[in-house]
Amino acid sequence: MNAEPKYHFASDNTSGICPEAWQALEECNAGYHPSYGADAITAKACERFRDFFETDCEVFFVFNGTAANSLSLASLCQSYHSVICSDLSHVETDECGAPEFFSNGSKLLTAKSSLGKLEPADVERLITHRNDLHYPKPRALSLSQSTELGTVYRPGELAGLCGLVKQHGLSVHMDGARFFNALAGGTASPAEITWKAGVDVLCCGGTKLGMAVTEAVVFFDKALARDFEYRCKQAGQLCSKMRFISAQWQRILTDNVWQTHASRANGLARKLADGLGKIAGVQILYPVDANAVFARLPDALKLKLKSCGWQFYSFIGGGSRLMCSWATTETDVNAFLADAGQS
Repeated sequence: MNAEPKYHFASDNTSGICPEAWQALEECNAGYHPSYGADAITAKACERFRDFFETDCEVFFVFNGTAANSLSLASLCQSYHSVICSDLSHVETDECGAPEFFSNGSKLLTAKSSLGKLEPADVERLITHRNDLHYPKPRALSLSQSTELGTVYRPGELAGLCGLVKQHGLSVHMDGARFFNALAGGTASPAEITWKAGVDVLCCGGTKLGMAVTEAVVFFDKALARDFEYRCKQAGQLCSKMRFISAQWQRILTDNVWQTHASRANGLARKLADGLGKIAGVQILYPVDANAVFARLPDALKLKLKSCGWQFYSFIGGGSRLMCSWATTETDVNAFLADAGQS
């Protein structure tokens, strides 16, 4: 009989709410406050983002990543435009057509990627190989940070890509579902891997960092945010009790709470990869830059781990994906490695 399911490494969505976010929810539950984002708590959260990124920016809060990505891309494009993205990108493979739906038909054009990162030459090929009116005009580039393979763009890589597409009049969208893990995995500042590199709008992931039902859409190019609140309302993404999804950000972005949680997850991912790499027949497929480990596991080992209750996915990247979250512990990693047979 198989053991009780263990979802510790299945996704960083399977963990609970971190203590700081829970405390923020409790604190903002007291008293009465204006609705639909007109409250002081939401205003302070927006200011905290501006401090964090060292620039004036427009900030909006939505419930999930699909809405964040799709509505922000829709703000960049008309229906006759196209969005260039990685062939592995979440907007291409896992949004159920939402970017096309909310943009009234903007087409996704997939570019080749290497280790999850867009190949500049193929991006330029897609921009330039046709310019007639029978073809959807490229208008935006969408990139993921960290990537779907757990790798991280460095500031120079981002600046190169952004500079390339802006020469052709494209805007840049960043899917930052795991932005904080990417940030904690490097030495660059938040500004250096976003607007200073040329990113126009960032979908900033809160749920995977340990918050509950909240993502932030940050427009560094404020002109692109015009009427975005109407898009949120029309899409059912305007929270009436906005303070409950904004207060969490105010707390997480204070006193480096984000860094504590993201760095722990990243470190335990490296520990997990190091342990798995010592097991005969296991191959670590990609650099562990953030909180994801991709490993090619022998079939017998996968069956053994599943029989021990461990749940994980093998749907992208050619191997099995193991995610560490804010709640992952060394005990969890050691237990997984013990079941995997590390000596």
